[in-house]
Amino acid sequence: MAPSAAAAMLDENRLTCRRQTGTAMNILVVEDEPLIMSFLRRGLIAEGHAVTPAERGDAALALFSETQPDIVILDVMLPGMDGFDVLAAIRASDQQVPVILLTARGEVADRVRGLDLGATDYVVKPFAFAELTARIRAHTRDGRGAPSADRLEAAGLRLDLLTREVSVEGAEIPLSAREFALLAYLMRHPGQVLSREQILNGVWGYTFDPRSNLVDVYVGYLRRKLGGSGELIETVRGMGYRLRRAQAA
Repeated sequence: MAPSAAAAMLDENRLTCRRQTGTAMNILVVEDEPLIMSFLRRGLIAEGHAVTPAERGDAALALFSETQPDIVILDVMLPGMDGFDVLAAIRASDQQVPVILLTARGEVADRVRGLDLGATDYVVKPFAFAELTARIRAHTRDGRGAPSADRLEAAGLRLDLLTREVSVEGAEIPLSAREFALLAYLMRHPGQVLSREQILNGVWGYTFDPRSNLVDVYVGYLRRKLGGSGELIETVRGMGYRLRRAQAA
């Protein structure tokens, strides 16, 4: 995307985000694979963020200077100027902005190189969108980006994003990592009907077949572990699931 068009898109995204959440974090996403870019952009905007997309390293640097993002999601394997070079250029001018490297190159040597160049974090593809957004929240709690609550609460359920603890009316409920991510996703959208595909993308990531029954299986696990509170997870026939805002009368 040309830098001249980025400001207009950013303003539009920010207006959308203000309508959704009252705040807007500007995230520069640098990714050359259209499928992954589309997945990230739709997911981040749905979370209430403004997204500036870039497909090449040189374009990313121009957009970085123009839009001054709150955080950068940066692929390493880019055409021309690779992500490591982009990271080095960013760090030459800005030591504070969080940069999360997002790449299929998960070898230790690559991770070490990225961190030595100043990366804030490193997420290896394939990835779960919920993990990426959790890392975004973790790296924007210092006031540069939009504030983020460390706890989610709904109708007697309490979920702590830092300690990874879940309780129902004060009683702790042990959940697996995936069950925790599923409950967190539902609790961030109380009262909203979420399709199986939305949940699959948000919790498991873009690589899973939308025809998979993983969502139904894990909703069943979650309901059993939550006991009576599991009834809060409502099946909306032909559409998906939603977390009720309060216990049914």
